[in-house]
Amino acid sequence: MRRDFTLFTIVWALVTAASLAVAYFILRDMSFPTHGAEEASVIDDAFMALTYLACPVFGIVIAAMVVALLKHRSSGPNNGDGERILGTGSLPVVWFGVSSLLCAIVIIYPGLTGLFELRDHKDPDLRIVATAQMWAWTVEYPDSKVKVFGAQELVLPKDETVEVDITSIDILHSFWVPAFRQKMDAVPGQINKIYITPDRVGDRESDAAYRLQCAELCGLGHAIMTMPVRVVEKAEFDAWLKQQQSVTEAK
Repeated sequence: MRRDFTLFTIVWALVTAASLAVAYFILRDMSFPTHGAEEASVIDDAFMALTYLACPVFGIVIAAMVVALLKHRSSGPNNGDGERILGTGSLPVVWFGVSSLLCAIVIIYPGLTGLFELRDHKDPDLRIVATAQMWAWTVEYPDSKVKVFGAQELVLPKDETVEVDITSIDILHSFWVPAFRQKMDAVPGQINKIYITPDRVGDRESDAAYRLQCAELCGLGHAIMTMPVRVVEKAEFDAWLKQQQSVTEAK
């Protein structure tokens, strides 16, 4: 048993070190979607943290397989029963303790700390209402009485915190802009909120990550349930809003 544990520890250490190195180089060179909002950093950091935390767990699985194959494999069909193991010893207790500690760490970071960062916007600069239906989005700017629908653009100001109130008028949908990372369900009869602070100018024509996409399978038109997103400087946003108000009043 002691030799098995020694072999297990050696294999675990080697596999963990190798997988951490591979993860580092892959994540360093990985082409993430465009980083278009401050909140995207929270999501990306959580993704990388969970990837690194998964490496030791991957090492445990591989080490257990290696020990089983090298030390405890059957040599033939009539090899008889394996060695009886009586009692449990301290290993299950240690495993339970370590697993509980790791779960607690993940719940706290990046779990709770990430949620606090994403929701820490008590005084947003702009509020919009995104309403989903089969198979299109309607976005309203309540303070300006401006509304855009379907293939029209969702326009947001750069460096301004936006509260997005999300709902649906028929079935479950989901609000997701790849450049902003956050995803929130659109539920009939319920308002769900997210906060977005765009920090990079961009649009759908130059970057596919700037699109409002339904991320909840919602029927035949799910794939086409998109709306272009454009992030502009504050002055340009104000001018666009006034233009939309003029169009609304003319109608």
